Amino acid sequence: MNSFKPSTLVYASLGTAISGMVAYAVYFDHKRRSDPDFRKALKRESRKQARAAKEEEEEEGKRRRAEIRELVDEANEEGYPKEAQDKEAQFMQTLTEGEQLCNDSSSQREAALCFFRAMKLYPAPQELMTLYDKTVPKHILDILAEMVAYDRRNEAKSSASSSAGVDE
Repeated sequence: MNSFKPSTLVYASLGTAISGMVAYAVYFDHKRRSDPDFRKALKRESRKQARAAKEEEEEEGKRRRAEIRELVDEANEEGYPKEAQDKEAQFMQTLTEGEQLCNDSSSQREAALCFFRAMKLYPAPQELMTLYDKTVPKHILDILAEMVAYDRRNEAKSSASSSAGVDE
């Protein structure tokens, strides 16, 4: 009775599997180097995947910008207090809330919105932006920058349309 050790059987199976993978890699490499149609198909597939990834990234960017616009519009519609005491209280509250949300990776947009609201309440927003540069994480700062840019475009459009209405 001839029997193999279990370890010998495992090693033989493993060796067979590895040699099969190596043989396939050699075959694939030979095919890639020598067959022009195969190379073209590989390039086509690569371009197709790159194009799909780029389109997906653009769609995600559009979705993110639309969300940011919506958040900024909502914040502006809610309005901001007029009294100095109320402004200061809301500023401190939104700033504290933003700092707390900074630590939660799922609340990045909400944190940026809190910082945006605080900036709208602060009398010197440029100074506050300088402080944000030093203290706020970069990914939240990027969202905040998009919010500020959208808000400025919105303000420019509304001031242009209101001044055009005054002239008439």
